[in-house]
Amino acid sequence: MSIFLRVFLILSLFSISGQMAWADSDAEAVASFRAAGESGTFFDTSYGYAVFPTIGKGGIGIGGAHGTGGVYAQGIKKGTSSMTQITVGFQLGGQAFSQIIFFEDERAFQSFTSGNFEFSAQASAVAITAGASAEANTGGGAGSGISGGRNDATTSHGGYRKGMAIFTIAKGGLMYEAALGGQKYSYAPL
Repeated sequence: MSIFLRVFLILSLFSISGQMAWADSDAEAVASFRAAGESGTFFDTSYGYAVFPTIGKGGIGIGGAHGTGGVYAQGIKKGTSSMTQITVGFQLGGQAFSQIIFFEDERAFQSFTSGNFEFSAQASAVAITAGASAEANTGGGAGSGISGGRNDATTSHGGYRKGMAIFTIAKGGLMYEAALGGQKYSYAPL
């Protein structure tokens, strides 16, 4: 049990230090996603989005991630959200990333903001990274691309699944993982 407690404390420190080191605002994260190729087009067609400027993630066998952000509908901030993730499997390291979830319509927005929302371990996201990027999804498809850096990252192969589209931008760190875990989101209206 003491090993589990040590791992939990280490993960907490990774998460906290990752968030403090990358304390971007919602507006800065949105600007990065707007400039990143395909994710930028979603702002004009989606009902709304949840943006997490920094999510800190770390793991040694057991891993975790946490971040907070804003939830917007039709360009107006409606509330805040926090994301928590626990993973189990082969993993070592820590990293920080930004994440945005686009809502295709009001139904998807209501689903996300109805309380505690959860993505299963099979949820897909398009990774926008400063090196090689990859997309893995449950629809059987996969894609990849290359971008030069965070400010000129590009995206490809994004699309809605069950009314939501997820994009991430890697900010830093190094993480090796073959782990399984879902993401849980909480929502608090303004």
